[in-house]
Amino acid sequence: MELIETQSNYDCSDCPAYCCSVYERVQVNAQDIRQLARHFNVNYRTAVERFTKTYDGERILRQKVDPIFGKACKFLNPDTRQCTIYDARPQVCREFPAHPRCAYYDLLQFERAQQNDDTVIPLVQITFRNGTK
Repeated sequence: MELIETQSNYDCSDCPAYCCSVYERVQVNAQDIRQLARHFNVNYRTAVERFTKTYDGERILRQKVDPIFGKACKFLNPDTRQCTIYDARPQVCREFPAHPRCAYYDLLQFERAQQNDDTVIPLVQITFRNGTK
């Protein structure tokens, strides 16, 4: 069986780290926490306490203040807009966006072309309604 490689139509290095900033939670599992513990050379319990919190019954990464979007993942470098734990990032981050297109990147490119300004950063908020997670 031949594997067909899907080409991405986005460039994360040209994005202000939207996916690391707008989601109020990044769910982590036990394997993700073990990776963080190894990355920082701490034990599992310490990784849980330092890097995660519980939100609505699920374990998620902590966040911090962000100069562009208001809040962001604890591990986002606010100056470079790059992940500081890229090799140890959670599985959900490794899989995102799981499609050949990224809707925010498409919007980013559209707005920059419309405004004729490569520094424009459209601010978009994701809102969950009716208790949907």
